[in-house]
Amino acid sequence: MLIRNSRFALVAGIPLLLSACAKELPPRSVDEFVANPILLEATMVRCAENRSQKKYDAECVNARDAVDRISTMQEKEQRAELEAQSEQKRQALRRTQEAAAEARRRAAEAQRLREEAAYLGQFEAAPPTGTAADTAATSADPSTAGASDNSPGVTVSPLPQSAPEEPKTAAPSDLEAIREELKRRQEESQ
Repeated sequence: MLIRNSRFALVAGIPLLLSACAKELPPRSVDEFVANPILLEATMVRCAENRSQKKYDAECVNARDAVDRISTMQEKEQRAELEAQSEQKRQALRRTQEAAAEARRRAAEAQRLREEAAYLGQFEAAPPTGTAADTAATSADPSTAGASDNSPGVTVSPLPQSAPEEPKTAAPSDLEAIREELKRRQEESQ
């Protein structure tokens, strides 16, 4: 009889064991869906097949929350990337503006130096008298035609000389730097 009871217990226990194993698994969490995009996609397809019945299913709700979380993370990453690009463009514009300001400053300084040299050139001492070039210059100068070299109180000043012009390499090099900066910006934006 003991054998019969053990068989009965075995036969009666198998369905109980199977029913215990057949319990529903708890719904997957949002973190599980975020970590496994294939599982998320499969769940979203399953939930989309019968929306009216699965609308409030815990797993479908978690899957929709995971989709929202993923899209939010992607938007944050995209926003950060756009901010970085914008900052790079602002820095490039700032460098271009600084280069243009520096070029204007250099041009103004060169102009000031030319004007100063021209002004100072008016007051430079006359070359020593008695040379052939001086006599030719004074005889050709109509303003000194009536004056002689030995007349008291009359001084002959040389014609104002223009200051030697500085080479204009500063402006083209600055212009070239600006062109290179613009080319670099164009290449970055493409």
